[in-house]
Amino acid sequence: MPDGSGLPVDGRLWLTMNRFNATACAAALVIWTMSAAADDLRIDPATDKPTPDLSAKPRVGKASFYAKFFGGRKMADGTPMDLDGDNAASRTLPLGTKAKVTNLETGQSALVTIRDRGPYVHGRIVDLSPATAREIGITPRMGLARVEVAPISVPLPNGGVRWGEGGQVAKADGVTRPE
Repeated sequence: MPDGSGLPVDGRLWLTMNRFNATACAAALVIWTMSAAADDLRIDPATDKPTPDLSAKPRVGKASFYAKFFGGRKMADGTPMDLDGDNAASRTLPLGTKAKVTNLETGQSALVTIRDRGPYVHGRIVDLSPATAREIGITPRMGLARVEVAPISVPLPNGGVRWGEGGQVAKADGVTRPE
C-alpha cells in the first residue's frame, strides 16, 4: 500500500536494503585494503634471508619494543627475554653485537646487546626491551621512534671483532677495545 512517497512499502524496503548492502560492501573493501596494506609491511621470517651487516656503520630507522608477553621466551641466542634487560633484536646485526641506540627526537641513548632476530616489519631496524625503550624516551603510546643504531663491537664469523663508530662509548660500557 503506497504511503505518498510513490513507492510501495516493499519497494522502499528494497531501496533501503540496497543502500545498506552498498555501504557494507564499501566498508568491507576498505577493511580488506587496509589489511592487505598491513600484510605488505610484514616480513616473513621463514623466507627472509637478510645479508648480515658486518660493516659496524651506524644505521637510521624506526625502533619498536617487545610486548610484555615475550618476557621469558627464548631469544635467538638461547637466553630468556628479559623485559628489564639491555637485550635487543636486529635482522642484520650479528648476535652478540653491542650497540648504542639513540632516539633522534629526544637525544636520549642506551647501550644494547643484540640477542634476537627481528623486527619483521619493513622500515624497522631494531626491537628493544621495554626498559630500554623507556630509557630512550619511547612510550607505549608512541610505540615507535626514529633512532640511530651505532654498533660498538660486531662479532665477526672468524672470531674477531669489528669496532664501530659507536666504539667511542665503549669505555663507558666497560667493553675493552684493543689500542
